[in-house]
Amino acid sequence: MIQYLRTNRFASYILTVLRLYIGWQWLHAGWGKISGGFDASGFLAGAIKQATGEHPAVQPWWADFLSGFAIHNVGLFNVLVPWGEFLVGVGLILGTFTTFAALMGAVMNFSYMFSGTTSTNPQMVLIEILVLVAGFNAAKIGLDRWVILFLKTKIPPVKLKYTLKNTA
Repeated sequence: MIQYLRTNRFASYILTVLRLYIGWQWLHAGWGKISGGFDASGFLAGAIKQATGEHPAVQPWWADFLSGFAIHNVGLFNVLVPWGEFLVGVGLILGTFTTFAALMGAVMNFSYMFSGTTSTNPQMVLIEILVLVAGFNAAKIGLDRWVILFLKTKIPPVKLKYTLKNTA
């Protein structure tokens, strides 16, 4: 299956449709937050409240992160969330840095699920994982076809030199 996703031409067409769909979802969500004003403080407070009770929807370690870091830096999250969603959408729709965009989308989806929100996040993660597994084949019908070629030909590869020494 992995080989099929990574190399098959027909799979690249299917992945393009999935990529466009998920990209539109991110673009639409991000633009709505950018143009309509966005404040994450209510969402964060609600997620922290879901960490209590007999069957908490939010794990204590995540609630500690939210209350210890995210709440205190809500201004940062008010910028990162809408622009992150919007830029992930742009990357997926244009097929530019596609695997990075899919990875960042998956990170955001997992963050939302950790915060107790299900909605369409599991479906989106599944599609993003397919794009990640497919790698370059998911972006062949997109700008990565030229961007990746440019990067491969214009930027010399980094050669790491290391040695293992016998310590015995």
